[in-house]
Amino acid sequence: MYAVIKTGGKQYRVAAGEKIKVEQIAADVGQEIVIDQVLAVGNGAELKVGTPLVSGATVKATVVAHGKHDKVRIFKLRRRKHYAKSQGHRQQFTELQIVAVAA
Repeated sequence: MYAVIKTGGKQYRVAAGEKIKVEQIAADVGQEIVIDQVLAVGNGAELKVGTPLVSGATVKATVVAHGKHDKVRIFKLRRRKHYAKSQGHRQQFTELQIVAVAA
């Protein structure tokens, strides 16, 4: 059984036993969270799509770790205009272990 969930403005296809990295969630490491924004639930060839959410469907996950992605370097340059700007960014994430998908 799998589900399509929405968290942090993005959509993820998840199944029990998988690990995913999502936008940072305010939860402690080891804490179990319940994601109730489930857009679709599938089991084999059967697919149940919500409008926009599937009523009663939840995904249970455990917080494994918090961290930061690799640095993204931003460099802007205007030729012959004496303009050069350098920036960097590291996006924070939360790693989740999917425990169960309940339809």
